[in-house]
Amino acid sequence: MDNLSQFILRRAVVPPVKIAPPRLTGLHIKKALQPLAKCSIAIRPDANHRGPTTIDRISWKPAAGEPEKSPIISKDAVMVKNLEAVEKSEMSSSSKENEEPLAIAKPSGGFDLNKFKAKRAAAVANIETLPTSLPVHNMAAAKDFVRTHPDEENYWSDELCFVNVPIKGQKHNTLHLIDEDLALQFLESGEIRRFRLALATKPNDVFFLCEVPTQNVDNSWNVSNLGGCEQAKTLWTKAISRKAEGVEDYKITYARDPESFSNPNWPTQSLGELIGRAFVGRIIETADHPALLRKIGAKQSLS
Repeated sequence: MDNLSQFILRRAVVPPVKIAPPRLTGLHIKKALQPLAKCSIAIRPDANHRGPTTIDRISWKPAAGEPEKSPIISKDAVMVKNLEAVEKSEMSSSSKENEEPLAIAKPSGGFDLNKFKAKRAAAVANIETLPTSLPVHNMAAAKDFVRTHPDEENYWSDELCFVNVPIKGQKHNTLHLIDEDLALQFLESGEIRRFRLALATKPNDVFFLCEVPTQNVDNSWNVSNLGGCEQAKTLWTKAISRKAEGVEDYKITYARDPESFSNPNWPTQSLGELIGRAFVGRIIETADHPALLRKIGAKQSLS
């Protein structure tokens, strides 16, 4: 290979060769470049061209046994390829931006948190929730329609003994259940209260323990009160004091529509359980009970 061929291979791109027509033609140029047997030369034909002939590109064709080399590409061709690559890249990024994000499908039959959502109030399985400590008062104090439990044998107590005790921090005296023997030993007869307790409720199962008179049943107050408690076994009954009218008794009225309120859902706990819960901490069974000592004015032990 002569010096010209080696120079062309080192430079990779042959600068355009300008030949003044009409003395030289493409055939003359090819003959002049005969030593470049391993190069292919492309000449741009242009019928209207009147200037010098220009070589567009030279590509290398390796001889047999020689390693293949990358073709020598003109600057225009490289620029065109670069522009095409940029356009493809922009189109690819644009298509990715317009694509909607793929939604992740939930696995069928998988974990469902809604199955474990709490739907009911806390309670032990198959066990009825005990009502809270029930208040104790007479029918008139309910200031509403009342029903008493129809099962008098099981949900009306016998006559019990009570005493009101002043308690520090309380505006009114607090009712205590007291053993009758202790009451007779330490209390005056006028300080001892005796009555029955019956399970009762206001509309919508608002339960309480109703005081049922057993003493002085000839008293007009007690007569009307007792009659109202009896009627309330089957009817929604209200007891209203007539003291403002100058009358010493209760006016007993009934709901205009017997079905105006639904029937009570009575607790299944025994009356003894309900009374015990209502008087927790207020049951006097010993002579040294703080409430009894307070009632009789005795010194309380600090131990």
